[in-house]
Amino acid sequence: MNYRHAFHAGNHADVFKHIVLTRLIALMSRKEQPFAYIDTHAGLGLYDLQGDQATRTGEWIEGIGRLWGREDLPAITADYLRIVKRLNADGELRYYPGSPELARRMARQQDRVLLNEKHPEDGRLLKDNMKKDPRVAVHLGEGWHVPRALLPVQEKRAVMLIDPPFEQPDELKRCSTAMKEAIGRMRQTVAAIWYPIKEQKQLVRFYQDLTSTGAPKLLRVELYVHPQDTPQNLNGSGLAIANPPWGLEEELREFLPWLAECLGQTGGNWRMDWLIAE
Repeated sequence: MNYRHAFHAGNHADVFKHIVLTRLIALMSRKEQPFAYIDTHAGLGLYDLQGDQATRTGEWIEGIGRLWGREDLPAITADYLRIVKRLNADGELRYYPGSPELARRMARQQDRVLLNEKHPEDGRLLKDNMKKDPRVAVHLGEGWHVPRALLPVQEKRAVMLIDPPFEQPDELKRCSTAMKEAIGRMRQTVAAIWYPIKEQKQLVRFYQDLTSTGAPKLLRVELYVHPQDTPQNLNGSGLAIANPPWGLEEELREFLPWLAECLGQTGGNWRMDWLIAE
């Protein structure tokens, strides 16, 4: 449990992941019926970009820093940027929302936000950050147990983010297993796995495992900030989304070329395809 997301908050992977997440929630909100948002590895929910950990890496400069202050932002970024701007009302970029904070601020009164964090200190901070919102429940436990522990939900609709720290070599396998469990317990779950892209060959087995999750449909979306086989720490990141809501694919196909150009460092690129077609 040594991973602390504060070192990486607001980087290119966060921007990609969080814009897509806000769209998932917005598209789910088109129907009046409530849904539950579930985060298996939630982190602490809110990050100080001027704090010690974030300033040591400065990764946010090549992420949210590239969007901040721009006037030509596509409409798909509106919810995401609205929340970031509300956290930085004085116009200076300092605070960055993690996925729990984005979900909490986008959830409607009839929705619930169910968060889990294993790291004891981050879990305590997450509870502090969320304590004033009665729609939010924070669990302190093993993230891999969440699909079995929380699904199915009473709302009959769910969005689940599976976003582990990727410190252990088996975590890609555990991600696909978690998605399979989620779909098995509640077939209509919109389950999204975020994953790092370092070497493409490391992901071949992961893609194969995803096709065996039993998802009715499964969309693969990837954003690269370096060429795929460049010897960098993080060439890009991906989202594997089971049961994506209608409209998301079309939105992303229009948006991803812009985002790849905006966030690309030595070569921005993207891809999107169906690992399981409907």
